[in-house]
Amino acid sequence: MTKSPPNPTAPVSYESARDELGAVVQQLEAGGLTLEQSLALWERGEELAASCQKWLDSARTRLEAAHPDAADVTPE
Repeated sequence: MTKSPPNPTAPVSYESARDELGAVVQQLEAGGLTLEQSLALWERGEELAASCQKWLDSARTRLEAAHPDAADVTPE
């Protein structure tokens, strides 16, 4: 059985969004869903991925503000 996705407008922490995104991926990979269910899960996954990216971008901005000299370092 598929759980219905939570309210997409509710604010979630990075960890909650990441964990839910993992669950969405598992459900999609498991298959057995209708096209409509798959599309709804895909859309929720896109929302969660965007939320995670916003958290990561915000964290990077905060770190760069705290350590401006480290902003010139490019991760490998």
